[in-house]
Amino acid sequence: MIKGTLNKLDVEFSDPVVYRLVMGEASLTLNDYLGRTLSINFSGEIYCTACGRRTKTSFSQGFCFPCCQKLAQCDLCIVRPETCHFEQGTCREPEWGMTHCMQPHYVYLANSSGLKVGITRQTQIPQRWIDQGAQQALTIFKVQTRFQSGLLEACIAKHVMDKTDWRKMLKGDAPALDLVAERDRLTDQLANDLGDLRSRFGELAIATLPDSKTVTIRYPLLNYPSAIKALNLEKTPQISGKLLGIKGQYLLFDSGVLNIRKYTGYGVEVWGD
Repeated sequence: MIKGTLNKLDVEFSDPVVYRLVMGEASLTLNDYLGRTLSINFSGEIYCTACGRRTKTSFSQGFCFPCCQKLAQCDLCIVRPETCHFEQGTCREPEWGMTHCMQPHYVYLANSSGLKVGITRQTQIPQRWIDQGAQQALTIFKVQTRFQSGLLEACIAKHVMDKTDWRKMLKGDAPALDLVAERDRLTDQLANDLGDLRSRFGELAIATLPDSKTVTIRYPLLNYPSAIKALNLEKTPQISGKLLGIKGQYLLFDSGVLNIRKYTGYGVEVWGD
């Protein structure tokens, strides 16, 4: 048994992906529990992952209300990067913004519940794709800042989805796609938008990646649940069931699915048979 506050699942890109539940110095390699009973008991206590204080409600997946209001990583522009306001001098934490936002970003295509577009920093590849439950992914552009990646993502989102349908992703494997062909199709459709962005930020700001290779990801799964029922630690403080698999940030039980990332900062005990 391990005890502590939940964090997002730690992942290792392998075939299949290796998942670990890490709390302090203790950890469980979840792949070892496939087909076995895994139990999670919520203590009723929630702690802010930024300041450590106890909070009645978790905001933005792991923060107390004061931290949610003051931290740059909780700002709207994290969800909608095309609204980044760093250059206007209004970033909540300019130093954090320089480290996380004013850095090169990649725009990618992924196949999780179907074709989607997304953005990430290089340091988050392939973890970002794994967290979304993508089975395939391909980087298609490299840009200089998060703001630029958000603008480009918004242009591409006129043609493909920019969100994962988590229920569809957990129902079964998505049909394989030719992401290189999809990239070429979208690049043709984006000719005017790319021209506008390069005129605004410079020719070198938006780089195409013609030599990128499609990454294929396989998850530790015995089989998918017969029905997708979202489990809730606040409504059901003790969850126990046969672990059928792990995909994205979800544990797939025979009794339902649990989004571990949603409960970041929740105090729990976890044990297996």
